[in-house]
Amino acid sequence: MAVNINDLNEKWVNLGQKVSDLQNKAQLMVDDDDTSAEDVADIQTKITNAIAKRDLAHENLVQAQAENVVDDNVEPTPELTPKENDLKKKFVDNFKGMIKGIPSVVNQIDSSTDLNGNAIGLTIPQDIQTAIHTLVRQYDALEQYVNVESVSTLSGSRVYEKWSDVTPLANLDADDATIGDNDDPKLAIVKYLIKRYAGISTVTNTLLNDTAENILAWLSSWIAKKVVVTRNKAIISAMNAAPKKPTVAKFDDVKDMVSTAVDPAVATTSFFMTNVSGLAVLNKVKDAMGNYLLQPDPTQSDVKQVDGKRIVVVADRWLPDIAAGTHPLYFGDLKQAVTLFDRQQMSLLSTNIGAGAFEKDLTKIRVIDRFDVEATDSEAFVAGSFKAIADQTANFAASATTPAAG
Repeated sequence: MAVNINDLNEKWVNLGQKVSDLQNKAQLMVDDDDTSAEDVADIQTKITNAIAKRDLAHENLVQAQAENVVDDNVEPTPELTPKENDLKKKFVDNFKGMIKGIPSVVNQIDSSTDLNGNAIGLTIPQDIQTAIHTLVRQYDALEQYVNVESVSTLSGSRVYEKWSDVTPLANLDADDATIGDNDDPKLAIVKYLIKRYAGISTVTNTLLNDTAENILAWLSSWIAKKVVVTRNKAIISAMNAAPKKPTVAKFDDVKDMVSTAVDPAVATTSFFMTNVSGLAVLNKVKDAMGNYLLQPDPTQSDVKQVDGKRIVVVADRWLPDIAAGTHPLYFGDLKQAVTLFDRQQMSLLSTNIGAGAFEKDLTKIRVIDRFDVEATDSEAFVAGSFKAIADQTANFAASATTPAAG
């Protein structure tokens, strides 16, 4: 049965309202002398259950939106050629053979290793990886904001020049003056080393009896979620390595970030980034005249901005608070600040012996993603943080009463 995105969204909103109502009810109980310990325990249980259902509804909505992107492309997906169909069928057959432990498949998988001797496993075909990355973009993936470079080697280096190191041309005082050499640019070498990131999931035998399409859909959805969590964590680590870490405490601190945090040449392509909890605080900050700091983008009413710089909002689960009550507020151009080196070699391995599979008669599947994330221009981004932000105070005096004319 087709899933209605609007229905799922309405259900999520309604469940969110139920959580708020229960929390308000619990707050009123604090001052109610007739409230018993049993009443408190009951309302706490109801709040916990309501939050769980609200979060599940949101998961269902995000999943349906992701699948909708894959199913409803603007242009119809061309039919696979016989060769492409054969490759997809071969992948599914090999996946089943790997799970079942068919010797010919297992021997072939075990014999495939990278240059470091690590087992590659069952390599996921490129078209399936494309579907996975399409799903990834629906899960607040920070990867879409950084520079992504596909690489074919396990290690390498790239040369970058920071904006602050670019020097002007020399001023020639006379027409016959000798033109000197330009200053050699101060280049920084950034080295990458592809790392292996892995996650394990349990598969039931019923999956193996499903259709090839359903097996691929399950794999794509599961891997996409793992990829987002893994890559987001690595990207956040690189973002937090920025040398400038301003603490924002008042209205003007946010405005100062736009004006002085990064080089003006970088500022033209810069943006803010925070999480949902941080946005909740920023949304309430006002200037001395009572106007909100955040203003809607004239072209996109659901997008907020500060001095024309948009604010990218990421769910707390993907971009968590730095500490309890301390929210992130990044500013700059992430594509200049961070590069993700993608080996594009996702693979699968399985076992029915290790990771507790033997004891519970289960099969465990391990997905491996190969990439590295490195900070490239540390001056193109700042990693700010804040708790509460004070409103702007008035900096003008009340006008004196004009004396009446005599």
